[in-house]
Amino acid sequence: MSDAETREIDPKLLEILVCPVTRETLHFDREANELISKGAGLAYPVRDGIPIMLPDEARRLED
Repeated sequence: MSDAETREIDPKLLEILVCPVTRETLHFDREANELISKGAGLAYPVRDGIPIMLPDEARRLED
């Protein structure tokens, strides 16, 4: 992934975003460029700086 594809998530946005499945707060994994929901076991991708908050688009976390 190039530096152009990896962008910082606005901290204010991160404060208000929650997992659509569990309603818990999310953790931004800068290296993977994903928003992590530990409760749901999902990683939501961030594409071009835009979080894709659809459970069908999320990657399942491995135990």
